[in-house]
Amino acid sequence: MPLFEACDLSVSYAGDGQAAPVRLEGVSFGLDVGSVYDLTGPSGAGKSMLLRACAQMMPLAGGCLLLDGADSETFTCQEWRRRVCLVPQRASLVPGTIRDNLLLPWSLKVNRGRPTPSDLQLQQLLKAALLDVPLDRDAAKLSGGQAARVALLRVFATRPPVMLLDEVDAALDDESAQAVAALTVSLVAEGATCFRIRHRPPDGFAQGVFHLESGRLSYEEGLEGGS
Repeated sequence: MPLFEACDLSVSYAGDGQAAPVRLEGVSFGLDVGSVYDLTGPSGAGKSMLLRACAQMMPLAGGCLLLDGADSETFTCQEWRRRVCLVPQRASLVPGTIRDNLLLPWSLKVNRGRPTPSDLQLQQLLKAALLDVPLDRDAAKLSGGQAARVALLRVFATRPPVMLLDEVDAALDDESAQAVAALTVSLVAEGATCFRIRHRPPDGFAQGVFHLESGRLSYEEGLEGGS
């Protein structure tokens, strides 16, 4: 059984106070534990919308989401998003240090009682992502690529079972993107899964590629491709 399943999803969105036509309809897929999957497709196909729907950041017009066999309706939105975590393309950091940003999830009620990572663990994450910066560095002084990696590592530090990555390597150079991909694979190997939108050339880490176009989702096992 897949760790994460989307079953017959239909997704629409509201604009200017009126409901827009359904953009995605009858979309189904499963993500196995220990695997990374790429999501490709032309601009405007609804890739980001699909990830947002999976993270319960927009309502479904139909269908259901399952995590390890449990329906999303059995979770609160906060509990679901802690387990099915979306990292958007644009980095969003809070005022303060890199440490403050990496530990931000532990200020939320949903994470109370969970062990807080030590400075050593945070430094190891930074090193794995090729970030040679001190934890007490002001986050406002980071470059775009550095900020993108800190935002991503903030999620990685929480070890969510499902990681949804919306082109998080767009602002990274090739070496940094490869390091982030390798770190993603190492975290997934601990019992998670990852669904990532990518427009870069294949990096060799994806178990398979989903392609979204004209509201239809196709899949090819063991292949990679850009879009």
